[in-house]
Amino acid sequence: MLNKILRITKSLLVLLLLAWCWSCQNQADSFNQIFQDLENQEGIEGKAEYLNSPFSAAGDRLYLVGHQNGSFPDLGWHVEGEMGGIWLHPIKLLDGFVAQLGDDSQSICLTEGKTFTNYPFANTIDYGSVLADLEVERMHFVPDAREGMIVLYRFRNTGSVDKSFDFSWTSKVDLRPVWLGERSGMIDQADEIAFNELTGTFTAKDQGNDWYAVWGTDAGIPLTPVNPICNFESRGMGTSAAFGVQLNIPSGSELIFPIYIAGSTESELRALETIADLRENLEADWFSKKRRYEEISEKSAINIPDKQLQKAFEWTKFNTDWLVRDVPDLGRGFGAGLPDYPWFFGVDSEYTIQGLLATGRKELVYSTVELIHELSEKTNGNGRIIHEASTNGVVFNPGNINETPQWASMIWEVYRWTGDQEFLEKYFPSVEKGLIWLLEENDQDRNLLADGYGMMEIHGLESEMIDVAAYSYKAFADAAKMAEILGKTELSESYQQTADALAEKINSDFWVPEFGSYADFIGTAEEALHLIDGAIIRADTLNKPWAVEELKATKRYLSTIPADQKQGFVLYHNWVVNTPMEVGVADPEKAQIALETARNYTNPFGTFVTGIDRDESAESEDGSFSGSKVFSYTGAVMTLPTGVSAIGENRYGNPDAALDYLQRMTRSFSFALPGSIYEVSPDYGMFTQAWNLYSYAIPIVTQFFGIQPDAGNRVIYIRPQMPSDWESASIEKVQIGDNEISLSYEKIDGELTIEVSQTQKKWGLSIEIPESYEQVKILGKEVSSDTQNGYRRILMTGAKVRVEAR
Repeated sequence: MLNKILRITKSLLVLLLLAWCWSCQNQADSFNQIFQDLENQEGIEGKAEYLNSPFSAAGDRLYLVGHQNGSFPDLGWHVEGEMGGIWLHPIKLLDGFVAQLGDDSQSICLTEGKTFTNYPFANTIDYGSVLADLEVERMHFVPDAREGMIVLYRFRNTGSVDKSFDFSWTSKVDLRPVWLGERSGMIDQADEIAFNELTGTFTAKDQGNDWYAVWGTDAGIPLTPVNPICNFESRGMGTSAAFGVQLNIPSGSELIFPIYIAGSTESELRALETIADLRENLEADWFSKKRRYEEISEKSAINIPDKQLQKAFEWTKFNTDWLVRDVPDLGRGFGAGLPDYPWFFGVDSEYTIQGLLATGRKELVYSTVELIHELSEKTNGNGRIIHEASTNGVVFNPGNINETPQWASMIWEVYRWTGDQEFLEKYFPSVEKGLIWLLEENDQDRNLLADGYGMMEIHGLESEMIDVAAYSYKAFADAAKMAEILGKTELSESYQQTADALAEKINSDFWVPEFGSYADFIGTAEEALHLIDGAIIRADTLNKPWAVEELKATKRYLSTIPADQKQGFVLYHNWVVNTPMEVGVADPEKAQIALETARNYTNPFGTFVTGIDRDESAESEDGSFSGSKVFSYTGAVMTLPTGVSAIGENRYGNPDAALDYLQRMTRSFSFALPGSIYEVSPDYGMFTQAWNLYSYAIPIVTQFFGIQPDAGNRVIYIRPQMPSDWESASIEKVQIGDNEISLSYEKIDGELTIEVSQTQKKWGLSIEIPESYEQVKILGKEVSSDTQNGYRRILMTGAKVRVEAR
């Protein structure tokens, strides 16, 4: 009985809070302040030809995906037609919404926005002049840590007389589970909607589940339920509801009308509480999120001659934040991409985390590592790292082979940047188990080359893959360092021996001199024959005669060797042949040959996923990507392969070539969605993608600026490797352990100046410059320096150091 009384009392308090109305003037001032603040921020305006393509307004609990013109068509293929709308993982709330305006002369549905503008944490759609003397703009904002969002409509009366008009708003509810929901007992049922006159709110509920969506406006504004006028069709078992209200605007002034949307997987009360929080804390939520995004921008902030690259790097940090998913009872991490990959992936995390470390996002790194680790342990328990898991915790793919060795190297990278030995001790057991699983369960012929799918998920391409071999080499080399730190000397030696043996195999067994490339895979002639027929069909279908001719020549060669003979084969020219350069295992001479070969498989936006998809016209293909009707990566140029190419070029001393790749990739920036880069260049697939951060941060922060952390020993190694045209560049607030460094670089007329400041003055700074510089000065005084591997190395401490060389 007492519990029932408490529940009733709490409900009454919430209802009282909902019924309480701020003064209209104070609320109007708050809305105006938000719009004024937004107008003072740097936004990026979209292109008219891409108004009918998607965007997102995102928070860590809830996000909206719609089209830039303000409409909400069915979109996405993972759950066909259902990946748009408003999601509160692991459920969807709404398919979308639409507004209608009417006066004595006409009625207009707001479905054709004229201009879309994206900001780091909000976006606007300008509908222009809709009715006579009436301009309309729509703004979306999703606060941090709230299970809800705000949509603000701003109406401007540009006429000389007062304006009255009817405003109605229709929501299409579709309370449904996330992908694979049925595997965890999440069964979708029909939705029902009720209107509460006392609170002025609508509540939708799935009839078979405690899934709720609630929406309304400010307390005190009388809403009247009406029949939907501008309803739209969409998939699913949802339903619609609409409200109407009459609005009045004095001449020459404006009015801002708010709509608050919330959801819950617990109760209606919880959703109502969120509505109350949104109303009460809108201004505070706005400026809190603004400060957080300013901090994201300020961490590892660069100033470089290429301003478009600089802007793309900054916005890629924002893009990654749009993908953060905080799911109750599951964990906090980032999804791979929107709209079709909003959930959690092993390999996407392993790449992206390296970029997050280089841009100061330690907390997000830790929570994502914990999430992937727990899902992997629960699913596999043997060190194998999962590939893909929905936000209801259901694992779809228990893990491709490459993800387990990449996990080991990712754990090492976290330690390098943080120096957190407790972290190392916590996760090293998963590294040990994973490396045992890698070779004991997946290497049938015991030659240290694990069999199975790597990054290239081409049917049948699951022999001994080059990327699995390259990442395995790096995993054992990195695990050797971790084992040594943890006092496991014998294990460290064993790991290093395996790494050395893998390095030898990669540079002998995988190297195919006649192609000037590392092989896609090692397999028998019989296995290659099965694959080559599929490759010929693919190349012929795509009208790539050069590839067909090359493949047929390879097929003729295969008929001359024993069917069971194993060797390396170049069939697809897949981007993964560049991974030996990415991880630094390639012999220097072979690396330069392979890098030159790889440059042939590009277009103006970057590196082809599969090289046989390229043809002679590729360099002139700078327009929209022509994807297939069924989602496919065939013919794709992607950001991850392009980033890997840049990293490989830098690792072998070619910063100009690395910059060329980054500039190609940057041509996709704002191509379709302002402020973002599509997964497939320039405008196909996911409209924002997590691992883009890897493709930018690693080449820029750790290679151009040359910042290599050793936080465990409180030493930072700095070896800048700038493009030849960059005379000056700087980076600020790079977080390494509890230290923070800033670095400036200047090279004019053969004189080099490097200035480094750090917040922990007792840390060691090892600044390395080419030995071609004969004279070195520290703070104006000439000093001697030791030379190692062609570089002069100056080791010092202090809050600020300045090295001059000539």
